[in-house]
Amino acid sequence: MTLQIPAINDQASAVDVAEQIFGQEFNETLVHQLVVRHLAGARAGTKAQKNRAAVAGGGAKPWRQKGTGRARAGTMSSPIWRSGGTTFAAQPRSFAQKINKKMYKVGIRSIFSELLRQDRLVVSDNIMPESAKTKEMIAKLSNVDGKRVLILAEELSDNLILASRNIPYVEIATVSSLDPVTLVAADKVIATSAAVKQIEERLA
Repeated sequence: MTLQIPAINDQASAVDVAEQIFGQEFNETLVHQLVVRHLAGARAGTKAQKNRAAVAGGGAKPWRQKGTGRARAGTMSSPIWRSGGTTFAAQPRSFAQKINKKMYKVGIRSIFSELLRQDRLVVSDNIMPESAKTKEMIAKLSNVDGKRVLILAEELSDNLILASRNIPYVEIATVSSLDPVTLVAADKVIATSAAVKQIEERLA
């Protein structure tokens, strides 16, 4: 059985798509897992502090063990000393989370299916600009409702990049670079027919 992705306007034609890709039930738990995984993977995790082993110096005993009246000390890099090491020092780490390919595909299918059900996914080949003028892109989006618009293309042409980069509510992406956070956040997703075919091939 096939479904149809509606066209953005009367000048374009709808595209038939497979129900197993664009007709899945919305799996909120899995979609949430994909979003969390993507945001976690974007974290830098580059903070670092020095523990007592990493602090320079501290090789010699500061004073003799007995007879000075002061507390015994073996090194100046001790955490209790000023300019000493940090107790439980933070170290660089990766926040990346693993998820298998099958779960990822099911999650992305679920997002696309929900976008289609909510009339947030449309198709248009006329959305690709013929020049690098921002004015042309704004004119093409004049009838599109939504505070955040995502344009999905099979490849990013120079005209598309230049014409859309100064429009704050427009994002562009290829199917290969697509992520779940960008998809979920978009009020309207406009895909070319070639991009729709790529989505079906990747998620089959």
